[in-house]
Amino acid sequence: MSPGTHLLPPIFQRLEQAQTVLLAGAGGGFDLFCGLPLYFALQAQGKQVILANLSFSSLDLSSARQLGEALYEVRAQTQADLRYFPELHLARWLAHTGDVPVYAFARTGVQPILHAYKQLVEQHGVDTVILIDGGTDSLMRGDEAGLGTPEEDAVSLAAVQMLEGISQKLLVCLGFGVDTFHGVAHAQYLEAVAALTRTGAYLGTWSLTPEMPEVQRYREVLSFVHAQMPDFPSIVSSSILDAVDGQFGNYHSTHGTRASTLFINPLMGLYWAFEATGVAERNLYLDRLRETTSFGEVARVIATFREEWPRLKSWESIPL
Repeated sequence: MSPGTHLLPPIFQRLEQAQTVLLAGAGGGFDLFCGLPLYFALQAQGKQVILANLSFSSLDLSSARQLGEALYEVRAQTQADLRYFPELHLARWLAHTGDVPVYAFARTGVQPILHAYKQLVEQHGVDTVILIDGGTDSLMRGDEAGLGTPEEDAVSLAAVQMLEGISQKLLVCLGFGVDTFHGVAHAQYLEAVAALTRTGAYLGTWSLTPEMPEVQRYREVLSFVHAQMPDFPSIVSSSILDAVDGQFGNYHSTHGTRASTLFINPLMGLYWAFEATGVAERNLYLDRLRETTSFGEVARVIATFREEWPRLKSWESIPL
């Protein structure tokens, strides 16, 4: 082993051990797209990678094959008269490499999502699950000044925590700073990373750069999907790729952000990796979600926790 190998973040050793990976968007929408550079890299290493996403689309209004209460199989030939369906357009872009399914989880509670994960693990012999968060609010434990959009991330995290028979459960975040729009204090995100470092659950950080083939393909996919859904560009992925390109400050590449002030910066292009179980164990309300069966129930549980918690943290700015 060369000396330089020791400088690689621990996540790379974990990924070397993986054989069949379930790469799943944790927070819904375009989250899965933030994992595409990993998808292309793992595929190039000869690993089998299964794609899944917690979906915001009306899956029951499409011809996607329903495999379970909350699990659908989307393929290039799936038909749907929906203005918003990123999973379908991703499957159609991937069709040039073969008939690649993109599995979609319905937006619901933990129990149906857990069952959907179990189905995919059993069907494909998955040994490693990687949850992908577009943004970093999945690390909010519940008592911070703002949680961002916690419901979908929390459902995914709780389901994967309860999943049995998996060698590795990982969480990877991309897009530091994008959750400011949703009220996340990033000083409190960094506090969470520090806490996870102390417990051994932090697995390192690394950068995306423009010359990486995986990044170039990520850009190609996003451009294709944006062309199919021009009214629904991904603000998160657009911001990430703008940052990777070297844009800075209040830079807008999509019409969806024109009314807001952005801070595009190099930290947005960093992948942050964690043991998913460690993140779940730090969460203060996740146990309350275990038996939920609907999305409305999840939202009520989190809101009730926030009302009952004796002391929520105040907003903190990064003192730099």
